Amino acid sequence: MHLPSQRPILTVTLNPAVDVSGSVARVEAGPKLRLAGMRSDPGGGGLNAARAVQRLGGTATAFVALAGAMGAQLAWLMRAQGVPIEAFDGPGETRQSLTVAEGETGREFRFVLPGCDWPAETAAAAIEAVAAATAAQAVVLLSGSQPPGVPDDFPTLLARRLPTGTTLLVDTSGAPLDRLVDLPEADAPPAVLRMDDAEAAAIAGRPLSLATDTADFAAALVRRGAARSVVIARGADGSVLAGPDGRHHCIPPVVEVASKVGAGDSFAGGFALAIARGEDTVAALRAGTAAAAAAVMTHGTELCRAEDASRLAPLCRLVQL
Repeated sequence: MHLPSQRPILTVTLNPAVDVSGSVARVEAGPKLRLAGMRSDPGGGGLNAARAVQRLGGTATAFVALAGAMGAQLAWLMRAQGVPIEAFDGPGETRQSLTVAEGETGREFRFVLPGCDWPAETAAAAIEAVAAATAAQAVVLLSGSQPPGVPDDFPTLLARRLPTGTTLLVDTSGAPLDRLVDLPEADAPPAVLRMDDAEAAAIAGRPLSLATDTADFAAALVRRGAARSVVIARGADGSVLAGPDGRHHCIPPVVEVASKVGAGDSFAGGFALAIARGEDTVAALRAGTAAAAAAVMTHGTELCRAEDASRLAPLCRLVQL
């Protein structure tokens, strides 16, 4: 079978986790809750996105900061899934997270441990290591939270250090996202900045109830110089894109939701893969939306399945705003 050609993809995860998931009939205080159906998966935005790329038929290398026994387990989990890694020595111990599905209600409870503090010199070394691991003309996806101690302007510092011709996609949150939006740097904007609707509404300081509201805000961020294109997720309503290719809203078909965990990272993986294959941002928006819809059909921390994403892509409706 002929596989589409693609540019190299490097995902960057500074604050990964070993994601542990299981289920129990009811979550309640007091008694011991004995979980069933336990599984462990690699966790962290960039790692999940790299796994999604692989599941969708592409190839990606995952740059990841690892530490201690959990870091060794995480490296084993990634290699077991056939995703190559570029390991970077992080401080302390790689964190864990726990997702518990409540059988009686279908609700999910997510418990996430913090990452270890990073000294300034470790963050500086990580920038050099990412630059060294970046192939010519690569698509680099910086995704997930930053560990404490990593400077808020890490995405900009990284953008300045990457080789010419690199396409940088950023999917972050918290202070680093605020920094990109509030203090954009004209010399080093990301090609694409992604956030979810709650983050967008918090930054805008108002609800973004309609897709047109979201598109207006995304376009304002582009004019401000936060990124050349901005993507904002709207949950079950899909995602909105604003940038040089125009303003578009991609709406997924209705699917049966098993778990929302991993939908955003599957979107990022599908989007990055489309860009690496030479598609424009509008086509990438559709590919990411299909991957996210496919992800919510799977249980626990499982990501999208290629056959689901392929079937759903033609059913994702693109609307120009």
